[in-house]
Amino acid sequence: MGVLVLAATPIGNPADASARLRTLLADADVVAAEDTRRLRRLAADLGVEIGGRVVSYFEGNEARRTPELVAQLEAGRTVLLVTDAGMPSVSDPGYRLVAAAAAADLEVTSAPGPSAALAALAVSGLPVDRFTFEGFPPRKSGERDRAFAALADEPRTMVFFEAPHRTAATLAAMVQAFGADRPAAVCRELTKTYEEVRRGPLAELAAWAEPADGEERVRGEITVVVGGAPAREYAAEDLRAMVEAAQEGGLSRKDAVAQVAAETGVRRRVVFDVAHG
Repeated sequence: MGVLVLAATPIGNPADASARLRTLLADADVVAAEDTRRLRRLAADLGVEIGGRVVSYFEGNEARRTPELVAQLEAGRTVLLVTDAGMPSVSDPGYRLVAAAAAADLEVTSAPGPSAALAALAVSGLPVDRFTFEGFPPRKSGERDRAFAALADEPRTMVFFEAPHRTAATLAAMVQAFGADRPAAVCRELTKTYEEVRRGPLAELAAWAEPADGEERVRGEITVVVGGAPAREYAAEDLRAMVEAAQEGGLSRKDAVAQVAAETGVRRRVVFDVAHG
């Protein structure tokens, strides 16, 4: 059996390409690329001659191309999957092929490397101990507003991708859902010549992103990082009432305390003391 390799490509600076990516491009039997022209430009920048067959693999042909690539794997060939930038299957083509290969009990591995989501998170200046990747927000305003409303109480740092021409509207919607003072960072053109990271409250970033004199101010590849919701403070009487309600629902005092601690993020010992006070 062959092996499917998901390889990360540079998100801007070709010098970020790994030695392993160079080797894979030269040695793989089949290279499936989101954009074959961009792949060939990257190979030229890296001074690598692609040794295998190059095929396109993008949103429009994923369903049709996946069985063909699985057949190549079953025939014992190495299939390398790359996208335009970053890691395949992360807001890019790849999931269908990985799922099909896994279902066929074929080997799937990765050649990790650059990631716009992780790079933006690292330079954002926001907490990185726990985070959630949300990808691209919905394009339609109503769906986007509902998606943000569902994330309003998310305590972890959130990472989003966005198109430059939608960034101003997205930041304005975030102000409404998360609050004007929620800390955030807009990361633009990471690792490229005109890299820019703007940090500040959402209201300030939304005002900066608004078009000026009829021209879009935000250009390039955009990643938005938003701080999680601040921890809610619970009064002792509120915690006691929650424990009593849980007990009335059939839980023991011990289980009620554990449930309230999990729901509120308040330490179990504090909830216990309040419940027994």
